[in-house]
Formats: sequence, C-alpha cells, structure tokens
Amino acid sequence: MAGHSKWANIKHKKAATDAKRGKLWSKLSKAIIVAAKAGGSDLDTNIRLRTLVGDAKAVSMPKDNIERAIKKGAGELGDGANFEEIIYEGYGPAGVAIMCDILTDNRNRTAPEIRKLFEVHGGNLGATGCVSYLFDRKGLFILSKEKAAEQNVDEEKLMEVALEAGAEDIRDDDGFEITCEPDTYSDVADALESANIQCDSKQVTRIPQNTVDLTEDDARKILKLMEALDDHDDVQNISANFNIPDEAMAALSE
Repeated sequence: MAGHSKWANIKHKKAATDAKRGKLWSKLSKAIIVAAKAGGSDLDTNIRLRTLVGDAKAVSMPKDNIERAIKKGAGELGDGANFEEIIYEGYGPAGVAIMCDILTDNRNRTAPEIRKLFEVHGGNLGATGCVSYLFDRKGLFILSKEKAAEQNVDEEKLMEVALEAGAEDIRDDDGFEITCEPDTYSDVADALESANIQCDSKQVTRIPQNTVDLTEDDARKILKLMEALDDHDDVQNISANFNIPDEAMAALSE
C-alpha cells in the first residue's frame, strides 16, 4: 500500500490517543483559526472551515472549543494568534520524499525543531521545491473494508455516489481509496455524507506520483520519523512517497 494511504491509516488509529491528550484538538483549533481568518466564519461559504469543523466533530472536539476557535479567527474575540502557513520539504531514510504543512506563530522556533527531527531520524530538511514536484494535490477519502462492511457499502455503491459527485478514481487496495481534484473535494464529501457513508479518513493532501519500496528496517525508520513529525504541535499534515510491501508491514506488526 502506498505511503499516503498507509500513513493515513496509521494516523487514524493514533488519532484517538492524540485526542485524549488534547494534541489533535490543539492542531485543529489552530487550523480553524486560520481558516476563519482567511475566509470568514460562515460554514456555508467557507468550505475549508466547514471541512475542519467536520474533522473536529469527528474526534469529539468540544463544541465550545470549536466555536471559540472560529471566533478567534474571525476577530470576534480580539486575541487571535497570527499563525503563518509554511511548507517544509525534505528527505527521510532510503531517499523518501516528505512534505510537511506547518502552522506556526514563530518560524524561527519551528524551523530548527523540524530540521532536528529530520536529522535525528536519518533524514534531512531540504530547500523549497526540492520534492514538491513529486506530488499531486488531491482530495483523498479512505474507507477500510471493515467499516465498509459495517455500513453495507461495496465498490459499486461507492462508484455510484463518488463518481457522480466528481471523484476521479476509486481504488480497491486493502481498502477503498477515492481521489478527486481539490475543487471537487467538498462536493464528494457532501455526497458521501448524504449517502450515510462514513470514511476512516478524508483530507486534501499530496499524493505521490511514484513511490519508494521500503525494506522492513527502512520502513521502521520512516514510520518513526513520520510519527515524530506528526507529534510536533506545528505540523498539520505530512505527505510522503514511501511504499511498505505487505511482507515488511506484516513483520512490523508482529
């Protein structure tokens, strides 16, 4: 399974733990503040904000926290932090290309911290543009076979709902992956929701054009780097072009 979907599944499983310690809620609050500041507080017209609020509700973020973040971003509370959106690019072990979406109120603090995480885990932070050409920006929805079975959803139903809403492709790869262009993401998300199809993961992300196959040892190193980056408070999203073959993944799961 390719890196974007493998990591999405791993991240989904750790999301519950992150939510319990407040880390995921904190990241979502930041993203909501930025989205509300950029596009206003109206969920009907601010698609980015609406998506983030949906993500926040999905991990049981309290309603008061969500509303406070929206008001901060919209300037209604007068104390909204000035977060900067940055993309950091670099390489991990085995030459894996990695991109990190950052929200920070202090670039001078965040940059050396991210650089150190790369270096400690056998990678290096690169210059802007060093790996971005290896990725395409897409909407990605992931639905596991188990969750699909619980909802009585098969590939035919997914195709009927998602493709009608503007999705590009649906793949069956140890789970269903739906991809679409970013500007049709909201339409596909709304169509799935209207059909009562709940996905394990949904986001606008970067999907690699090609992937690097990893050995068990390299896969272990990459996942440690990905988890370390994901645990950083300023990292909102991570994209990478690795592929973990089934036998390596099975060994890691033992």
